[in-house]
Amino acid sequence: MIRPSLAIAFALGLAAAAPASAQTPAAPKAAPKAAEPKALYPQSQFDLLLKERMAQGQPDSPDLRAGIRDELNTRELLSREAKRKGIDKNAEVKSQMDLSAQTVLVRAYIADWIKANPVPEADMRKEYDAIKAQIGDREYKVSHVLVDKEDEAKEVVTELQKGGKFADIAKARSKDPGSKDRGGDLDWNAPGNFVKPFGDAMRTIEKGKFSAQPVQTQFGWHVILIEDVRDAKVPAFDEVKPQLVQRMQGQHLEKYLRDLRAKNGV
Repeated sequence: MIRPSLAIAFALGLAAAAPASAQTPAAPKAAPKAAEPKALYPQSQFDLLLKERMAQGQPDSPDLRAGIRDELNTRELLSREAKRKGIDKNAEVKSQMDLSAQTVLVRAYIADWIKANPVPEADMRKEYDAIKAQIGDREYKVSHVLVDKEDEAKEVVTELQKGGKFADIAKARSKDPGSKDRGGDLDWNAPGNFVKPFGDAMRTIEKGKFSAQPVQTQFGWHVILIEDVRDAKVPAFDEVKPQLVQRMQGQHLEKYLRDLRAKNGV
């Protein structure tokens, strides 16, 4: 008698020796197509989230869409559970929900207001011309030593007149934390970038010279060195237009909000 294990091996050996016509396997069954998860959310929410994620730089892909579907379904399930427990009736939670809804509405209104009230081109060009005039036609490579008292500033002038190095004196005596460690260096700048007394003094100092008379501002007393001078490189209007739009839209919106508050007595 042949034992079961040997019978199986014997049968397999016969199968291997059988003609090719007897070995044709049955066609493999296709794997069933996975059904998409049931959507518990409106399509509008899916479209909105997809648009937001793509605006953030994520490319549209099956993985992104699947992730959004999972997220929305999870949100809906958790929301249902929260309502089942009555959490949506909690006073603090209701206030937070109201504030969130109000935030969305306010953002939408502001976007609509900005779209309906664009900054006039003439206003932007006027602002550009004003900034250009403020910058002037020259830039200065400027350094300074800032001290608290006029007498201290005069001592700095005396040290410089005796041959002291400006950078060394600035590192030792200046109280300006932004430039002290760089020997007082303020890099290339237009006079209009500084408070008026400082900017006005810059225009009067010759290249390679320092201010023989200390200059007073609200920050203290300055001894100013003009290391070099060059023609100012003012960008063209079209180059700075996006920044002008953003800046002036903010100004126009702030004025509208002030008027709205005044109109309503708040």
